[in-house]
Order: sequence, then structure tokens, then C-alpha cells
Amino acid sequence: MTVVIEFKNLSLTYPNGLEALKNINLVVEEGEFVVVVGLSGAGKSTLIRSINRMTNPTSGQLIVDGEDVTFLKDNKLRSLRTKVGMIFQDYNLVKRLSVLRNVMAGRLGHTGTLKSLLGIFPQEDLKLAMDNLDRVGIKDKAYVRADQLSGGQQQRVSIARVVTQQPKVILADEPVASLDPPTSHKVMKDLRRISKEDNLTTIVNLHFIDMAMEYADRIIGMRDGEVVFDGPVSQVTKETFEQIYDRPIREDDLRGDEDDDE
Repeated sequence: MTVVIEFKNLSLTYPNGLEALKNINLVVEEGEFVVVVGLSGAGKSTLIRSINRMTNPTSGQLIVDGEDVTFLKDNKLRSLRTKVGMIFQDYNLVKRLSVLRNVMAGRLGHTGTLKSLLGIFPQEDLKLAMDNLDRVGIKDKAYVRADQLSGGQQQRVSIARVVTQQPKVILADEPVASLDPPTSHKVMKDLRRISKEDNLTTIVNLHFIDMAMEYADRIIGMRDGEVVFDGPVSQVTKETFEQIYDRPIREDDLRGDEDDDE
């Protein structure tokens, strides 16, 4: 398999002295669907945001698609962020724009800022965006303002946008934290299916351990800025999560079934 992401002794210490990442060593291969779990403050978000350099490591190396990205700047950093797409907990859409215009923002790294601002896009890019909206089941919402959609629909717009970017890597930071159980499952199913169809390397932060078990190929457990577990989902048990969390599992660690509230 092809290695797409490699952490080599990577650490990140914030100016206030907080050690957010401590000597991380990980390899992620092409096409893997990895879920990172851990309590709030464990370092999950810092870990994935270091991959697209939304946070800046202080030591070690981070290799993405064969390139050391640890200290990239300017054009090279923009190029990295074209290859590494991001899905946020709060959707990060421009609410006053149409769904289609939000999805077309995924082409910004390919089209250029001026043409994007003017709404000038090649026909093949528009077709790509519409096809990706179809893949997440909301093609009929293409010309609706983003703020008219439900939370689950907005997150599916985010998935369509990131896939329209045509990245090699997708990062998703707590993508279902704001959604109810059935909607959470719909979003995760779409994300996993499209990742597999396009052979994308995907890393998702989740708090909910039942969803991690359902959708992950591999689970990475973090506690206090360190990786305390890394293995295929087939090796994970309730006791594994209790070791990662350093406490018994509670009801609020579970998202619930797909049929909840339906």
C-alpha cells in the first residue's frame, strides 16, 4: 500500500506551555478510513489540523503525499490545502450563498480567487459539483440558499464541497457532533461510501464510540496528547475504549441507533 500521511516524532506545544501533541508516530495508507477517538482535550483536533497545517507543529516531521509539510508557507501551503480537504463540525458554509456556489468553493484551489468571486467556472467543474450533490442526495437543493437547509443537509453540502475539491486526503473534525442520531448515521454513511468509491484517505474525529466501531477501518485512541491505541476495528473492544478514556464508558459516549427519533 502507498503511505499518504506519516507523523515522525511530531510534537506541538502551544505558547502557554500546553503540550497538545507528544511525540506522535503514525502512518496512514491510501484509502484508509481512520477514526480518532478520545475525550475532549485529548489532542484529536490538533492531530488532524496539523495535517493541513491549521495548527503548527513545533518539532518532528509530518509527511503528506511524499512531501514534508511541517514548515510550509505561502504558495506551498495553499497547494497542500488543495490536496487536503476539511469538513468542520459547524459546516463552514457561506449561508447567504446557494448550495451550488458553496460546493463550487471546493474548486477555489484549481480555478483561482478572481474567477471564483465572479462566479466564472468551467462547465466541467459545474457538472462535477452537481454530480457530487447527487451523490449525497441533495441535487434538488442546488439553487437553495445554504441557510435554508437542515443541519444534516448542510453537512452533506460540506461533503459534496470537499469531494469537488478532488483532494487526496479528507479530514473531518467532529462532523456529526451537532446532529441527531439518525442524521449522524446518514452523514457518516455518505462520507464513508464516497471515500471508498474515490479511494480517498479519510481521518475523522469522533467522540461517539459506537459510530467509531461502525464506520472505521482503523481506530486511533488519544489521551493527553499521546496515541494510546492504534489498531484495526476488529481488535477493538469496550475495554479498549475504557483504556483510551481512562474511565468506564458512559451513555453520552454513544451516539445511538439509526432508528432513534424516527
